[in-house]
Amino acid sequence: MKIVLVSRIDDVDALRYTSGLARDLEDLGHDVVLERGTARCLGEDGVRFEKIDGDMVVVVGGDGSVLLTINQMKRQIPVLGINWGEVGFLADLEPDEAHAFFAAHEGGFQVEQRLRVNLSVDGRHFGDALNEGLVVTDRPAKMLRFGVYVDGTPAERFRADGLLISTPTGSTAYAMSAGGPIVDPQIEGYLLVPLAPYMLSSRPHLISTRRNLEITLETEKPAHLVIDGQTTFELEREATLTVKRSDQPALFVYTDKPFFEKVNRKLRNL
Repeated sequence: MKIVLVSRIDDVDALRYTSGLARDLEDLGHDVVLERGTARCLGEDGVRFEKIDGDMVVVVGGDGSVLLTINQMKRQIPVLGINWGEVGFLADLEPDEAHAFFAAHEGGFQVEQRLRVNLSVDGRHFGDALNEGLVVTDRPAKMLRFGVYVDGTPAERFRADGLLISTPTGSTAYAMSAGGPIVDPQIEGYLLVPLAPYMLSSRPHLISTRRNLEITLETEKPAHLVIDGQTTFELEREATLTVKRSDQPALFVYTDKPFFEKVNRKLRNL
């Protein structure tokens, strides 16, 4: 297999581990390529995120490293995360589990698809989010007014500090911290979670991807759209955000660790 390695570059131990993993994978007969930023830190040649191609991308880092890799790949390739962060919910393997996993899966691996949301504003595509899109004011202590339309029908109107448009994958990230439910990633739906809503009746919504979903900013206050905590865009006043199912889902290498086992291990036992 051709395997691309990506490491967080702000941690010397992570880089050292990635270098050793590259040698182990080559000893197992795999063709190993380094992402350019990782390669530069190791004194090697590498490929840019946009040109990554292969059978698998192995990311040594936390959830941020995995999200960055997925967001910057032009074409989605199966990703395997090796946890070198805090919770590491998107990184299935611990560092000491990697060698045994690759040795046991020399003949191939299963792939799990994860929904990403396509976010556009007034017809302009801003990006695809694996965890969430966040609409938030750029003026602290100022609230925004939102309108939610499902299949053209007004479904909700509320004031809040912001709004999370999350995927089931993102339900264990910012959306969970904001009071949203944990959602099975096999469910195809958009999770809307208001941030500090003015009215207690403004509750999270889970909306099927088969429906047409639009969110309007019904305010003159300036706001930003943040995608997966990685990229930020300024929104025009009274903008309309269209939410669709991305035609490029994220692809993850399945490691035989069920989702709800991860919930117990990574979240409930912290």
